[in-house]
Amino acid sequence: MKITAFNGSPRAAQSNTHIIVQKFLDGAKSTGAEVDNVFLIDKNISHCSGCFSCWFKTPGQCIFTDDMKELIEKYVTSDIICLATPVYTWNMTASLKNFVDRLVPLRSPIMNQSNGNYDMQERIKFPDVVVISNCGFPGENNFETIKQVFKSANPVLEIYRNSGNLLKTADSKIKIMVDEYLKYVTEAGFEIVKDSKVSSSIKTKLQMELISPEEYIEKINTRTGNSG
Repeated sequence: MKITAFNGSPRAAQSNTHIIVQKFLDGAKSTGAEVDNVFLIDKNISHCSGCFSCWFKTPGQCIFTDDMKELIEKYVTSDIICLATPVYTWNMTASLKNFVDRLVPLRSPIMNQSNGNYDMQERIKFPDVVVISNCGFPGENNFETIKQVFKSANPVLEIYRNSGNLLKTADSKIKIMVDEYLKYVTEAGFEIVKDSKVSSSIKTKLQMELISPEEYIEKINTRTGNSG
């Protein structure tokens, strides 16, 4: 099995998003899966021009010659892809959105309908999707927009981490909770390869609270932080 993560955080390997992604990939790798972690901010990806040449003039082929050729190859040869992003203004980052927009060549100009949803026909069998997102605010409501955006991708697993600044905490008591949470993320990566799904017990544990919203707000308001 091959799993490729596409991380949209501008902070790349320094991001809190990366901490979660890496633990998930570690779990998958422990079962023998091949894993790859791509930082989109480091890639040369032009913005989609909306010309639709990839549908009508050169089917499946974009007009731009950039890093998307390599990235699409990673995408289509993966069994599972992970779309990872911090929450920026209620949604995914520009880097991840730009990447997703450039996946247009993987569809064809034939409209179809499934369960009341309309979309363009896929040229290939798309890999399963895992969504990983973290936010610098407490509360699950911060992910409502992202959940709706990725709903049509039919994710096999969604990992949403609020109060994301705590992932790099120096507080020894909070770190115990963070380490426990990351252990569950690793287990999720292990299970999704071993069992092709993640157990309901691990899904529940992935929603664990690290500290109360009141405690978190007090900590954030006394220092400058960044959740990306």
